[in-house]
Amino acid sequence: MPGRPDSVVESGAPEPGSRPREIRPAAGIYGLIVAASVISVVGSEMKTLPLAVAVVVTLVVYWLAEEYAGLIEHASAGHLPTWAHIRAALSAKWQLVSASYIPLLTLLLARLIGATPTTSAVIALIVIVVLLMVYGWRASGAAGLRGFAQFGMTLLAGLLGLLMILLKGALGGLH
Repeated sequence: MPGRPDSVVESGAPEPGSRPREIRPAAGIYGLIVAASVISVVGSEMKTLPLAVAVVVTLVVYWLAEEYAGLIEHASAGHLPTWAHIRAALSAKWQLVSASYIPLLTLLLARLIGATPTTSAVIALIVIVVLLMVYGWRASGAAGLRGFAQFGMTLLAGLLGLLMILLKGALGGLH
């Protein structure tokens, strides 16, 4: 709601003079999905370290592009952002990039202990699906779901993550 200290415009950028909102899981989920997309398309074609770099670079590009679009939208509404506003907006969505840290560490560790690049990529994708399920579990718990309903939402989050990975992998095979 406008006027509240934690209010944001629809783009997700804080209003001038306001504090940024608490980090929400959407950026982390988005980051995991983008990371999974990159890994599923080129994970079997690239060496492990270049793959990890490609994931991070892709996520940084998405992070900057999303925040640039949000700031331009904010400015188009007649509010020129301050440097403090820009820093707050960038910081609020950094989870888009940082969500990839665990899967990328898994990718690198799997390779370090002797897994092939392809196997390391598959392990990282499994970790991403598990992390998406953790987001689903937490969200369903926060929504008051328990028992089978919470388990169902968690399973659905994992299945949707798996479906996105499979679809992206199938599309990647078309080139």
